[in-house]
Formats: sequence, structure tokens, C-alpha cells
Amino acid sequence: MAIERSVYQAPQGLEENMGLDVDAMVEMDIATDAPIEIELEDGSVEINFGGMEDEDVESAPFDANLAEYLDDAQLQELSNDLIEYVSADITSRKDWSDTFTKGLEVLGFKYEDRSEPWPNACGVYSTVLAEAAIRFQAESMSETFPAAGPVKTKIIGEVTREKEDAALRVKADMNYELTEVMTEYRPEHERLLYTLGLAGSAFKKVYFDPNLGRQAAIFIPPEDVIVPYGASNIETAERVTHIMRKTKNDLKKLQASGFYLDAELGDPEPYRTDIEEKKAEENGASLNFDDRYTIFEVHADIIIDGIDDDEDDIAKPYVVTIERSRGTVLSIRRNWNEDDPLTLKRQHFVHYNYVPGFGFYGLGLIHIIGGYAKAGTSLIRQLVDAGTLSNLPGGLKSRGLRMNKGTDDPIMPGEFRDVDVPSGSIRENIMPLPYKEPSQTLLALLNQITEEGRRLGAISDMNISDMSANAPVGTTLALLERTLKPMAAVQSRVHYSMKQEFKLLRAIIAEYAPEEYTYVPDRGEPRAKQADYAVVEVIPVSDPNSSTMAQRVVQYQAVLQMAQSAPQIYDLPQLHRQMIEVLGVKNADKLVPTTEDIKPSDPVSENMDAMVGKPIKAFIYQDHKAHMTAHQAFMQDPQIAAAIGQNPAAQRIMGSLQAHIAEHMAFEYRSQIEKKLGVPLAAPGEELSENAEKLLSQVIADAAIQNTQQKQAEAAQQAAQQQAQDPLFQMQQKELQIKEAEQQRKVQKDQADTQIAAAKLQLEEQKAKNNAVLEATRIASQTNQANAKQDLEEAKAILNVASPGSKRG
Repeated sequence: MAIERSVYQAPQGLEENMGLDVDAMVEMDIATDAPIEIELEDGSVEINFGGMEDEDVESAPFDANLAEYLDDAQLQELSNDLIEYVSADITSRKDWSDTFTKGLEVLGFKYEDRSEPWPNACGVYSTVLAEAAIRFQAESMSETFPAAGPVKTKIIGEVTREKEDAALRVKADMNYELTEVMTEYRPEHERLLYTLGLAGSAFKKVYFDPNLGRQAAIFIPPEDVIVPYGASNIETAERVTHIMRKTKNDLKKLQASGFYLDAELGDPEPYRTDIEEKKAEENGASLNFDDRYTIFEVHADIIIDGIDDDEDDIAKPYVVTIERSRGTVLSIRRNWNEDDPLTLKRQHFVHYNYVPGFGFYGLGLIHIIGGYAKAGTSLIRQLVDAGTLSNLPGGLKSRGLRMNKGTDDPIMPGEFRDVDVPSGSIRENIMPLPYKEPSQTLLALLNQITEEGRRLGAISDMNISDMSANAPVGTTLALLERTLKPMAAVQSRVHYSMKQEFKLLRAIIAEYAPEEYTYVPDRGEPRAKQADYAVVEVIPVSDPNSSTMAQRVVQYQAVLQMAQSAPQIYDLPQLHRQMIEVLGVKNADKLVPTTEDIKPSDPVSENMDAMVGKPIKAFIYQDHKAHMTAHQAFMQDPQIAAAIGQNPAAQRIMGSLQAHIAEHMAFEYRSQIEKKLGVPLAAPGEELSENAEKLLSQVIADAAIQNTQQKQAEAAQQAAQQQAQDPLFQMQQKELQIKEAEQQRKVQKDQADTQIAAAKLQLEEQKAKNNAVLEATRIASQTNQANAKQDLEEAKAILNVASPGSKRG
């Protein structure tokens, strides 16, 4: 959101910036009717004899003073209409202002010299109203503006390391601006809180001051901001009028700089509201010599003839500045961003509200407990006057009773005087009036009214004596919450308004601030100033849920008690860190460092931090295998192990190292899954859509199975390698080899025996077969021999038969 410089409070010190002679400026006469010669782009010359009134309003720059382009009649008509509207707005809030004015009478900051019922009668006031206002201011100031500064930051969008560093730089820079550069901010804020408590409404105006070259936020009392009483809030109000008062010299400088229209104003006429007059009376000031001009700066949605003619009768936001006494329009400027097609009104005011009322203005302590303060004042005066009369009584005496000194002055303490008694005794000639002592009933009534006022004003104290010292923290917290709930609601509204104010300041800084810091920040480069403000939101450091330190301390004590029963589920360093910050102790980050404060470091530095009890943290981009190897080697070092074993905090040191190694292991597993997927995973903690998360889970499941199978194979191989290097395993392997060799020998022997037996059996079978063949051969041979012999015998027989003669011859 761009903040137009020309809309805000007029610059001061223009004589230094523009080289103007202020003394001569007041007396100089500016000629407006002289002809103006303008050389055009084509070389021709245009001569204007009528000044700027003849110029076309359509050619005016967006941030120009449009009053220079309108005629006097139109300006006067616009002025009359707006002044009439402002007067109606002032009348609409009369009931609220009357109550506020009457309440200022019983505030009690000015002692009243009374002459009734007798001179120098008691003139004190009840302190219930002043006490409530002062206590509210003190409590709110300590909550909203601590010593370190009133601002903290919140990151917009995804939280990254770069954004965290930017948030730290913006927080430091914004607090530096509000505490060191804007030296007026704290006093203005204190004035605002005091007025807010009494009146119920207070305002801040946030703008860029070209004279100072920086942003400014000034306090405006409620009587100087006129808003229609029926408006719901200042952001959507159809009209907001800021009553300003400026000297004649200030106006002359503004006219000479072109900020205001150069018009004759005449002599100033005093204008004061009844609230302003009553405040001056209470402070003992006089307004009779106020010679300043009263300026109405009206922020309104209006239609200006000659400017908005082409529109469909839709009012646009303008800022019209009017000198009240003569109704002279000094400036008209557009009040929206040039690139905004909706022409939305730019916000310059912040409304602080104590308790929302029936109309726009809030209800303050004057409206809430002003009646109690008035009644208490009456009772106090009655009691004091009764004591005065009782201690110094008056009465009747006989006319002839005379003092010897001829005076009726009261007798001083320890003084004795001679008297002339006409007759009888002195007692018979004097009759004191029967004045009573101060009434106990009035005293009880005063105490009751005061207590009721304190309770209603949320400033009553808890009766600690009625509480048991052994009462649970929850009971104490419940009593505190019940007592402080009304004030907590008020503090919550203050927190909201401060948030709106910081948004306006952040926008101005982002728009107009230099690109670089004026100092070297703790983290990051100096030139990152505007970029930092673009990604970080600034919010008040106050807590809207806990209005006092006591309430927050009791809350943290309750959490600490719960943490004792289950410390493993709590971040105890962070819990103690926040407790120290609540107590207001400085350098809490050094007293209790947490993992959020850790910067990346090498494994040796992490081992050293673990030895001395400092927190250590793994980062996603580190070499996790190298870190785990270094940490495991550190833990296995005999000298280190002996030193840790003798340390009373050995368990904590080893636990810290093991947890750190587990953190690296988790990051390494994430890296392995990413390698299986081939794409990087979303940042840890990043929110995913339902469909994206479902699809990603399915893909990760497959990658996880593959990774697990690979790891199982690697683990089996590693286990085998480790066993192979074990001497006992090697002896077992040798014995197993011997047994296997013996078994193999036995198997081979059995096989050989089997083969021999088979060979023998085959030999026997062959032998049997051979014997059978031999026997068959023998039998065949014998048969053949027998057959041959028989054949021979038969042959012989035949021969013998055939040759019988020959035998005889």
C-alpha cells in the first residue's frame, strides 16, 4: 500500500529544505495575474493570462492539489457543505462529550478552593478515577512497550531459514526505529494510553513526514477527531475530520511550498471545544492568547463537480483541508492509490477503544466509574468537614462575655486568656453546637463506593491472605483470570489497535525506507531491508491472552508442573526460555539456548558442544554420513569414553549424542528416499493437499520397499564380511572345512567301496557267464566228440560191411 506524502501533516522546517527566507516570506506578495509563457514540444509557445484556474483538471497529476483547478464558487460550496457535516458530527457526539467534560471535574488533579459552606472547606477529590487511569496507563505501558521494544514479527507464508533471518532483522530494525529514531513515539504512546483510559477513545495518525525523512505516528486526542457517531469503525466511516491548529507562519510556509492553496486567510479566530477548555482549566492553563488557525482536514467520500463528472455518481475518497473561520479550501487531494481500480480509501488513522459504547466513541473510566468518583468526593468532603467541625466546634455565647484582649479569635493550642463574665460561670455563658464526630456509616458507605468503583474499573486487588499457600496452580490461575478478565479484554483491544498501527508503519517503511540498513545486521546483508519488510508481518509484543506478568507466570508454572509428570513429551529448554522471557530477564537466549538458536557447525564443534551440555542440531543439507561417522568414532574413542564415564552428566551427554545421530540418520533416510524417487521431497512440515499427500505416500511406499530390500542385502553382505574377519569364526570355518573334508573322504570311500563291490559283482557275473559259456562249450565239445566218435564208429561199420572180401583175401 503506497502512502501519499502530500496527504499527511504539513512538513516543518521548509526554510531549510527549500532555501526559503521565512521572515521575507511572510511579507512578500505573490503575483498571480502575470502571464505565463510555456514552450510546447513542437516549438510553439502558449501564453496563459489566467493562472492555473484555466488549466484542465484532467491534466493534473494524480497527487496534485485539485483546489488549484476549481473556481472559488465551487470551492466555497464544497467548504460550506463539509463544515455543515462536521458541525452535525460534533452535535451527534454531544452526550458522550458532555459526560467526558463533567468527569474531568472530579479527576482531582486541581485542588478546589471552596467558599461553601464556609471558606476553606474541604476541597479534596476521590482518587478512584485517577488511580484507575494511572494504573491502566502503567500496566498497559509495561505490556505494550517493554524495554526491548514493542514489536515482534510473524513470517508470512512458508517458514524458511531465510525468512527467519529476515524476521529477526525486521524485529531489530523496527524496535530500533520506534525506540531510537522515532524519539517522540514513546511519549505519544503514554499520552494515548492515559487519554484512552479516561475518555474511552484515542487516535493515532500515521504518515510519512518529508521534513524528517521518515515515518511518524502522532497522538490525537479524541476531541480533535470528529466522526459520525453512528459509524461502526474508523476504517469504513464516511467522514473523518481531524481538527488541526497552525500558526500563521506555518500556513505561509505551507502555501509557499505548494502544499496549500495560496489564498488570503485574514486573522485567525479562536475555536475551542468544551473538552479542550475543561482540560485547560484542569491543568491551570489559559486559552485566551491562542492565535492559531483552526484547520479542518476532512477525509470523506464525496463527489466533486468537474472532477468526477464522468463517473456514475459514485463518491470517492478525498482529503479536503479547510480553514474554519472563513471556510477557505486550502487543498483537495485524492485519497486512494493511483493503481487501485476499486479506489479504496487509504487509512491514516488508528482508533484505540477502551470499551465499545453505543456509538462510534468508546466508553472510558469517566463514563464507567465517574459517578462513583463524584459520590466518593462528596462523602470524603462530608467526613473531613465533620471532623473539622468536631475538632473546632462553633456555638453561641452571651452578648456580655468578652475577652480581655477585645478579640473573638479562636484560642490557639496551649493558650489561656482572661475573660470578663457578666454573671454566673463561663459555662453558663457559652453553648457549643452539638456537632457529631465523623459518621461511621458515611465512612462505611465511602469504603463501599470506593471498592465498587475499583472493582468496576478493574483495579481491585486480590485478597491473597484468603488463598491457601498449598492451593493448586490451577486454582490460583482461575482466581487470577476471574479478576483480570475485564482488563484482559481491554488489553486485547489495545493489542489489536497497535497491530493496525504497526501495519501502517510497516507499509510506509517498505515504501519509503532506504534499501539498506543503516547498520550491519546480525544476520544477512544490509541491502535486504525492503525485501525483509515484504515477507514479514510486524505485530505487538504484548500477549492479548494474558494481560499481566503475574497471569503469564502462573500459566507457565502450571505447564511446568505438568511437564514434571511427563518430561519426555515437552521441550523443556523452550519452556524455561519462555518463562525467563516472561519474567523480563535480559539475554534469555544466552541463559537457556535452544535448538532454534543453533547455527550449522562441523562434527568436531558439535562433539565439543555435547560435552559441555550445549544443544546440537542437524540440518537437512549437511553430509549426514560423515557426521554420523565422526560422532560414532568420537563415542568409541577410549579416552573420550573414559572421560564421559567419569562425568556426572554422562547419561545426558550420551543421550544428546545418540539423539543427534538419530537426527542425522533420519535426514539420511530422507535423502535415500529422494534418490530412489529421483525428485526432492517437500520441505519438512510443509502442508500438502489431500490428493498430493495420497499420491506421494504411494510412491514413497514403493521407494521405501526398494530401499529396505537394498539395505537388507547390504546388511547381509556386511554381516558376512564381519564374520569372515572374526578369529573364532575363522576357527569354526576351519573345523567345518575339516569336517566337510572328512565327510567328503568318507563319501568318496563309500563311493569307492560301492564301486569295488559293484566291480566284484560284475566280475562274478562275468565269471559266471564265462563258466556257463565254458560249460556249454565243454558240453558242446563233448557232444561233438561223442557225435564224431559215433559217426566214426558208424563209418567204420559201413566200411566193414562194404569190403568183406577183401578181408577174406
